[in-house]
Amino acid sequence: MATVITMPRLSDTMTEGVVAAWLKKVGDTIKTGEILAEIETDKATMEFESFYDGVLLHIGIQQGESAPVDSLLAIVGKQGEDISALLIGNTTASAAEEVKTETKTETKTASTPSEIPAGVKVVTMPRLSDTMTTGTVATWLKKVGDTVKEGDILAEIETDKATMEFESFNSGNLLYIGVEEGGTAPVDTILAILGPAGMDVSGIAASFTVGGTVEAPKVEDVKQDTNPTPNTQHPSPNTNDRIFASPLAKKIASDKGLNLSQVKGTGENGRITKSDVENFTPSAVSTPVQAVTDAANAVSTVKPFVPAGEMFQEEIKNSQMRKTIARRLSESKFTAPHYYLTIELDMDNAIASRNTINSLPETKVSFNDMVIKASAMALKKHPQVNSQWREDAMVINHHVNIGVAVAVEDGLMVPVLKFTDQMSLTQIGVSVKDLAGKAKSKKIQPAEMEGSTFTISNLGMFGIQSFTSIINQPNSAILSVGAIVEKPVVKKGQIVVGNTMTVTLACDHRTVDGATGAQFLQTFKAFMENPVTMLA
Repeated sequence: MATVITMPRLSDTMTEGVVAAWLKKVGDTIKTGEILAEIETDKATMEFESFYDGVLLHIGIQQGESAPVDSLLAIVGKQGEDISALLIGNTTASAAEEVKTETKTETKTASTPSEIPAGVKVVTMPRLSDTMTTGTVATWLKKVGDTVKEGDILAEIETDKATMEFESFNSGNLLYIGVEEGGTAPVDTILAILGPAGMDVSGIAASFTVGGTVEAPKVEDVKQDTNPTPNTQHPSPNTNDRIFASPLAKKIASDKGLNLSQVKGTGENGRITKSDVENFTPSAVSTPVQAVTDAANAVSTVKPFVPAGEMFQEEIKNSQMRKTIARRLSESKFTAPHYYLTIELDMDNAIASRNTINSLPETKVSFNDMVIKASAMALKKHPQVNSQWREDAMVINHHVNIGVAVAVEDGLMVPVLKFTDQMSLTQIGVSVKDLAGKAKSKKIQPAEMEGSTFTISNLGMFGIQSFTSIINQPNSAILSVGAIVEKPVVKKGQIVVGNTMTVTLACDHRTVDGATGAQFLQTFKAFMENPVTMLA
């Protein structure tokens, strides 16, 4: 299926881009990671790489031309694929966007002061992923009155996919904060204002409404003296009531069971970095002061005592990821007519084969890797299960990209193995381990979670024997994998001890009929019960 690539927003202030040079021409084959074009932003000329594989079918913005962010830049798909519908749709969308842009321009002219003083910079909520519509400020690393240099980390922004560091592209003093720590705001709303120390920016903050409505701040919150007083809502990273660390450093510390209050940060303003945690060696005996600090930290995490018979509720604010998961799963469950097919597998041969494979030097294959490989091969034989529903047509994917559900702290992420059917068992194992690690450390890129044609969810490691999953749209099916169970089974008329595993296929009845789903499971079963056939 052809994919529309739009003009990216490569900086926080970019509203349009100029194609400085095309490095590919129509008809060229493109691979993920290859440079498509050089895009000139308001700050620099940057290389723009492709997140897709295919053939360049159409160029929407010619070399030397400029266009607004999100305009049609190119279309990538299969050789000879009909893209007329996409071109018509984007022509209509472009016209609507043009009207929208004109309206925004008028709004900005009417609501923004006619002249923003020289040296003042309005920083807006960035769009840090392709699907991001709102962002949550997880942590402010600067407070009002601080000096900010270009390249300094201003804040950690939580998107629908991960928590990411947001750098400043400008220098100046932080005069105003538009979204408080823990607050959520739409993309392009006012995030902060930078400028000369002591400048009153209350008028700018009150009237700036491009991209979203911002409540006018109180004058006393933004008016700065020549010697600004600290903002108690945004304590310095050196204060004792808050520990400032990068998301990756927090994750590594959590995995190692380290108390971050014991780690000395070498980053900006004492911020704890990845290397600080990795190089930290906990002391055998804590000092009296450290012991008190540790005790205080431990007390702060203890839940309040609730006497028997009394009601107690705890409210946990939904993260952007949790909101996105809820929205997408609800849409899938309420729009796709789900039905479920369950089958039991004899895993004795799979266990023996895995033991033989793993006896080889530097080789490690899991049962999940075998499930992924068997699914990919079965999808090639039953491509209708590897499909997508559209109102005007059913799209049959003849490439196999399997999404693997990974549980993370805030919910669920689905990294995608591209062209899974072409991968060996060991390649699948290495790729899954790499992508799962990135997902859990919040370092996975949006392109690594896009393009799945089928999904696998495995809860066997938690002892779950059988369960059903909600389809990860636009896929037409998802396979739920249970635990391997040792139990009495009948073989050749005799009751013996065997190993079985139950899998359940959830199907979208609009694209996958019952017989089609059943045939897929029979093929999958044959591969799993005779793993040597997957090596042919």
